[in-house]
Amino acid sequence: MTESKAMILGCSGLALTSEETAFFRGERPWGFILFGRNISEASQIAELVAELRDSVGWHAPVLIDQEGGRVQRIRPPVLSRYPSGQALGDLYRRDPALGLRAAWAMSRLHAFDLSRLGIDVDCLPVLDVPVEGSSNVIGDRAYGGDPETVIAMGRAAAEGLKAGGLLPVMKHVPGHGRGFADSHLELPVVTVSRDELETHDFRPFVAMKDELMAMTCHVVFTAIDPDNPATTSRKVIDGVIREHIGFSGLLLSDDSSMNALSGTIGERAANIIAGGCDIVLHCNGKMDEMVDVVANVPPLAGASLARAKAVEAGFAAPDGADEAELRAEFEAMFAIV
Repeated sequence: MTESKAMILGCSGLALTSEETAFFRGERPWGFILFGRNISEASQIAELVAELRDSVGWHAPVLIDQEGGRVQRIRPPVLSRYPSGQALGDLYRRDPALGLRAAWAMSRLHAFDLSRLGIDVDCLPVLDVPVEGSSNVIGDRAYGGDPETVIAMGRAAAEGLKAGGLLPVMKHVPGHGRGFADSHLELPVVTVSRDELETHDFRPFVAMKDELMAMTCHVVFTAIDPDNPATTSRKVIDGVIREHIGFSGLLLSDDSSMNALSGTIGERAANIIAGGCDIVLHCNGKMDEMVDVVANVPPLAGASLARAKAVEAGFAAPDGADEAELRAEFEAMFAIV
């Protein structure tokens, strides 16, 4: 098989257009990501996932952000509505054992839900640790405001996905919790010392460094690199993510179409690769932008290819959990509408 290119792409609607099919066949993205515009009903989602894989000729990873709370791409009536990370964290603060069980169970239910549709990667857990006054872009997506809670709950959430045969993506490394701006709209700048970052923001990622995938944050850390956000910063990716945190897995950028990044879409893609990310993520499905991305993204090779192969080999058979029993247990913890 010809090697895939170092990118994950979206598509425009509920089914592939003939132009998209031909484009993906020719340009060979390593994977795909689904958003709300791609969601109608269960059979349609499954058919779209099959179309995406057929376009590249292999079982390419298909990702989604199915966290629960306000970041849940597939909603009722297709799938149940799930609580936010903060709601899970509130339960943990009242009863740690119950909170951990809830985090694991919700991820295991996500795995039941998504695997039926052919989706095999959930961009979860959120390991960001918000501070007072930070942007609501993380907000109630976080399990709590202290690293210990985030570590415990993040581990439980990741294990639940893996128990169901899915793989998690940690986000947003090395930490979006101090962002006082929404990186979808503008570039957050964090000015605290490196020591403070290491004792607070980076710790969940250190604790979970052995996961196979992580997604960067579009945040400037002035103590490390005042000129570039983490996503395009060789200093952050090499010096913090790879060396201090010790993450050796596949590193995805956050969405390259977010306005925290500067330059054209093509320049952003080139800067993401130059900064040390393995994969450029481009989510909005706009063909003109995807054309610019592919012109600036190389085939997967070297260490990046090895990391991608480790992901491909990292999917395990699901455990023998009983979905009905687990759902009843979870519904006793939370009222799912």
